Amino acid sequence: MQYTFGVDVGGTAIKYGLFGDGLIEKWASPTRVDANGSQILPDIAAALAACQARHSITPGQITGIGIGVPGPVDAAGRVNRCVNLNWGVFNICQALEALTGLPVRAGNDANVAALGEYYDGGGQGCRSMVMVTFGTGVGGGIILDGKILNGAHGVGGEIGHIVVNRDEPVACTCGKRGCVEQYASAPGICRAAQQALAVTDAPSLLRRLEPLTCKDIFACAAQGDAVAAQVLDRTFAYMGEFLADVCCVIDPQRVVLGGGVSAAGQQLLRGIAPNFHRFMFHACRDTEFALATLGNAAGIYGAASLFRSDR
Repeated sequence: MQYTFGVDVGGTAIKYGLFGDGLIEKWASPTRVDANGSQILPDIAAALAACQARHSITPGQITGIGIGVPGPVDAAGRVNRCVNLNWGVFNICQALEALTGLPVRAGNDANVAALGEYYDGGGQGCRSMVMVTFGTGVGGGIILDGKILNGAHGVGGEIGHIVVNRDEPVACTCGKRGCVEQYASAPGICRAAQQALAVTDAPSLLRRLEPLTCKDIFACAAQGDAVAAQVLDRTFAYMGEFLADVCCVIDPQRVVLGGGVSAAGQQLLRGIAPNFHRFMFHACRDTEFALATLGNAAGIYGAASLFRSDR
C-alpha cells in the first residue's frame, strides 16, 4: 500500500493525517511560532517520522507530503509571508523535502480545504466549485476542472476582501473598508447585532446574552426575535450579493459553505438563496449550494489530495 501525509498548519495547532485507501490516523500538535516560526517545519518532520515508525512505513511506501499553510503559496511552493506563523518568503516544498527526504506539495490552507471538500465532502460529484468559509474571517477556495485556482500571486480565492459597502467607516483587518468579511464573518455578524441593539429600544432576547455569539443570533432569529432577524436579513443580503458576484466571475457548478457560521445549516442556506437569486446573472440560476461536511479535517484531506493522480 502507498501512503500520503496531509498536514494543515494553523496559527495555534498543526493537524496531521496519514492516508492510505482512506484516513488511517489523524492527530495534532501545537504550533510553535516563536523564533520566527523556525521550529514549525522541524516539528512537522519529527511528527511524520514518528508516525512512520508507529506504522512501520518505509520511505518508499510514501507518495509524498501535502501541506496547507495560512498564506499565499505559488505553484512552485514559495510562501509569500504567513503573518500568523511569523514566516517570511521562502520555498516551503524545498525546505520540508530537505528535512524529510520526501516529495512535498503545498498550497494555501483555504484552497487546500476546498480541495478536501471537492474530493471527499460537500463538493463530491462536481467538476467546479467555490468553497466559502464564514468563520472568524471569510475565506475561499476555487476549484476549476478539478484543479485549485492559485492565481498569479498565490492569492486566488481571497474572496473575503471583496468590497460590498463603500460607505463603511471602520477599516477591515486588511486595511480596506467595506469588505464582505466585515459583515459575513462571525465577528461581523456580532458587531452588526451590537450596533442594532444600540439604536433601538425594542425588546430582544439578545440583550440577555453576554458575551453575544453568532450562534446566539441565529438561535434568537429562529425563535422569532425581530432584532436578530433584522440583523440576519442584512447579513444574508450581503452574502447573497457577494456570492452572486463571485459566481458571475467563476461560474462554478456548486458553492460549498463552511466555517463556524455554516453550523446554522439550512437556516443559512434559506437566508442566502433569495438574495443570491436577486443579484445573480440569469445564466447562474442553476448554481448549486451545499454545506461543507468535513469540518476541521478538510485541510488534511485536501493536503493529501494534492497528490491525487489526476492533479
